[in-house]
Amino acid sequence: MAIYAIGDIQGCHSELMALLERLAFDPARDRLWFAGDLVNRGPDSLAVLRFVRGLGERAVVVLGNHDLHLLALAAGNRKHAGKSTLGAVLDAPDRDVLLDWLRHRPLLHHDAALGYAMVHAGLAPQWDLAEAIDCAAELEGVLRGPHHRDFLRAMYGNQPARWSGALRGTERWRFITNAFTRLRYCTADGTLAFKEKGVLGAQSPGLLPWFQVPGRRSAASRILFGHWSTLGYRAGDNTWALDSGCLWGGALTAVRLDPEGPSAPIQLDCRGYLRPGKGD
Repeated sequence: MAIYAIGDIQGCHSELMALLERLAFDPARDRLWFAGDLVNRGPDSLAVLRFVRGLGERAVVVLGNHDLHLLALAAGNRKHAGKSTLGAVLDAPDRDVLLDWLRHRPLLHHDAALGYAMVHAGLAPQWDLAEAIDCAAELEGVLRGPHHRDFLRAMYGNQPARWSGALRGTERWRFITNAFTRLRYCTADGTLAFKEKGVLGAQSPGLLPWFQVPGRRSAASRILFGHWSTLGYRAGDNTWALDSGCLWGGALTAVRLDPEGPSAPIQLDCRGYLRPGKGD
């Protein structure tokens, strides 16, 4: 059995199929981990959702910011609606089945035996892996609960920007959401900075990538993540960045997960559907 972790798909269904052919993926024995953002801005989010859901237990998916955006739109939060290409999903006859399935995906996946955790964007530097798992479970309970629409309607916003165990309610859940699904850069004290999206080394003074913040409490844990297309594939600091910008004409990346460490990246060059610099 092989386990592959794959970066952001964002509706690029044909590219996903081509990558799986390159991997010689066998659904009878292999497993796929998806680092979030299955949907939006690419040409066929509906086909991606149907395919991945159809894999059942053979696929693990963590929620990304674009996946949550789809859920927020369905809950009536129209903020950023104009930037979406999700109409086919929202109009599909099986939309309720797909959205319910998506809403029950985790924020964090941890395989203790294999020795990896996967999130979409990152971990707040103040969290060790155990606290991150607890925070993910807390928010998952909200998203899967009877009042999930209330939170999805209030989800957007950059505040609070720094973790405190004293946070409660919507503010606490918004911070957890932002850390898991939007994080790239932080200040040295662990304050999240969302305006910076560019390449590593070109950030504003005083900002650090989340995985290089001094004293990061999750530094001993092996973490896979996506989200940061301008970072591209990167292995370092006990982290593996898997979003190499398929949507933007980069590549779709997979790594095989083995106990001793991930394989070299297996990449499919992508034609691209949007110009770099226009998206998140």
